[in-house]
Amino acid sequence: MIATASTPSTSSWRVSLRGRVPDGTWCIGVIGGSGLADGIGLEDAQEIAVASPFGEPSGPVTIGSLAGVRFAFLARHGKGHRIPPSAINFRANIDVLKRCGVTDVLALSAIGSLREELQPGHFVVPDQFIDRTMRRECSFFGPGLVAHVSMADPVCPRLAGLVTDAAQRAGASVHRGGCYLAMEGPQFSSRAESRMYRQWGADVIGMTAMPEARLAREAELPYAVLGMVTDYDAWRESEAGVEADDVIAVMTANVALARAAVLRLAEALSERRKPAAADRALDHAVMTAPSQRDPQLAARLDAVAGRVLRS
Repeated sequence: MIATASTPSTSSWRVSLRGRVPDGTWCIGVIGGSGLADGIGLEDAQEIAVASPFGEPSGPVTIGSLAGVRFAFLARHGKGHRIPPSAINFRANIDVLKRCGVTDVLALSAIGSLREELQPGHFVVPDQFIDRTMRRECSFFGPGLVAHVSMADPVCPRLAGLVTDAAQRAGASVHRGGCYLAMEGPQFSSRAESRMYRQWGADVIGMTAMPEARLAREAELPYAVLGMVTDYDAWRESEAGVEADDVIAVMTANVALARAAVLRLAEALSERRKPAAADRALDHAVMTAPSQRDPQLAARLDAVAGRVLRS
């Protein structure tokens, strides 16, 4: 299922199916959005192509270390930003990170602000989502193997807290909490939509956190977003709407800060990883009786849900 890069390596990061790591060991999966396709500066980096039964992921996974902690980096939009939000294979991306032994997922992304105080250049670590995506596969499960996970609290509070503190230590202006509205895209909002999202209580807007957060929960991976505010969306009547070059300019100016935040996160992690609530999200979620389960779907779920399906 896994093909290593063509360059031979004796690195200890070589992975195997289901990517098991010792209990109590951190392995942080970082999904990088716009502006971070070149990665996060991992030491002893090894690029590997990981196959998924859910199709092609966005690209290879780069595995290495930061401050002695295992990290796995995946560029969400692929090399050269070739994949639009609606065409990202979110299922394959989460599946391959799980196979690489990832224990927690940090999503880095560009976001628009729906609040005056959330200024371009600031960072936000949201704790809630409104999902307005429409054309994306949002579950690993389906006919023949049904499961319902709780999304009441979609963000891991421990990981979100660690990320917020790390970004502050890196020198960023960070806002704790907030509601992220995930839109389909690829177009930016109309002014009417932007005003409506503000009335709904959304604080920031983006195109990638959903169904990423849903799938991470189904894969029993604690999840958090470190979002970089790049614009004010379209709700400010006195200003022009969002343009892609504006987003790119802010991302370019702040990409070093995002990378520094990830390094500070690595430095802050405890020596031993304690269990998180999301680690056992599937304990009571699978509804289909064992005798009625689709064996082909169960086989595809070997990495995502193998812990409960094999029990």
